[in-house]
Amino acid sequence: MRNNLTEELAVCGFNAVKALGEFHPEKINRLFLREDRFYHFTGVCKILAERKRPYKICDDEELERICKSSHHQGAVAMIYRPQVEELCGVDLENWAEQEKTAVLLCDLGNDHNLGAIVRSAAFFDAPAVILTNPGLLTTSAYRVAEGGMEHVGFRSIDSAPAFVRKASRTMVTIGTDLRARLRIGDLPDLIRDTKKRGVVLVLGNEETGLPQAVKDLCGMLVRIPGTGAVESLNVSQAAALFLHALYER
Repeated sequence: MRNNLTEELAVCGFNAVKALGEFHPEKINRLFLREDRFYHFTGVCKILAERKRPYKICDDEELERICKSSHHQGAVAMIYRPQVEELCGVDLENWAEQEKTAVLLCDLGNDHNLGAIVRSAAFFDAPAVILTNPGLLTTSAYRVAEGGMEHVGFRSIDSAPAFVRKASRTMVTIGTDLRARLRIGDLPDLIRDTKKRGVVLVLGNEETGLPQAVKDLCGMLVRIPGTGAVESLNVSQAAALFLHALYER
């Protein structure tokens, strides 16, 4: 839920708010807690008091009113709406130098999927997520990420093809494609054979996948083999499998 008058976003869900308070308490403008959650946040409340920021004990009904969700789990924090910086050349250089994995979400349309992908990215040490749709950073995305938002940095781009073309010069660009010849199990050998450092995992829209213009620019296209009983996995499930494979390479 966004408060358009104050340009604030509600972060709700116990793990999401707890991670926010642990790693970025300076972002919290106001904190609302159910009484049984208070002792988990005493340190954060002390920081808020020092900053002259309010916190309040609320019942479930008031918490639901504040965040417009019944899934608050007894904790709601109000932060300023996240501003996603545009990608710059230094970002690619840093990711390549550190041999990290960045995730490009090309035309992703569902904020729940974004939250799930961010959770996997944080778990598997993929510290960068590039968005063509920064508007997906919502209350639901924060809640589904279960605290992963505090471990991942975001960048925005205008053109996915232009980004993939540029990234391919210094990093391994891996597009996901249902009909690709290469399989996810081939990734360790494929990456070992290239002299490039760092990886960009390119994921497409939930319904249409990657645009052909983006596929054509990826260094390799890779699929997840399955029975074929259903056409594909959810994009967040596919992301988790790819990120695990890249983490283990």
